[in-house]
Amino acid sequence: MAFEFHLRRRVEFAETDAAGIVHFSNFFRYMEAAEHAFIRSLGFSVMLDAFDPPLGFPRVHADCDYRAPLRFEEEFDIHLLVREKRTRSLAYHFRFRRLDGTEVARGNLAVVCVAHQPDGHL
Repeated sequence: MAFEFHLRRRVEFAETDAAGIVHFSNFFRYMEAAEHAFIRSLGFSVMLDAFDPPLGFPRVHADCDYRAPLRFEEEFDIHLLVREKRTRSLAYHFRFRRLDGTEVARGNLAVVCVAHQPDGHL
């Protein structure tokens, strides 16, 4: 069974360029924000330092394809799909849509689970 999650956002002024269009780099922030909201919806936190040893989830792959611009104050939906779940990794797929259904971007994140050892090694 696939895990899915939806998050609605509004484009903030600081996320736009001089033309009032979302700067491409913000889509990676949006993916991470959706991932964090998804994890919180499951009752967890992305901060897992309560474990011994503490756990971390570095990104090992990230990509985003852009299809249409988003503008300042425009609302949009982020759809997160857990595309693959393995013992020590997750692969997410994201779709970004305007409220009228127009797809503006799609992206992927791959994360792995690592344990932070006392000597600094992962």
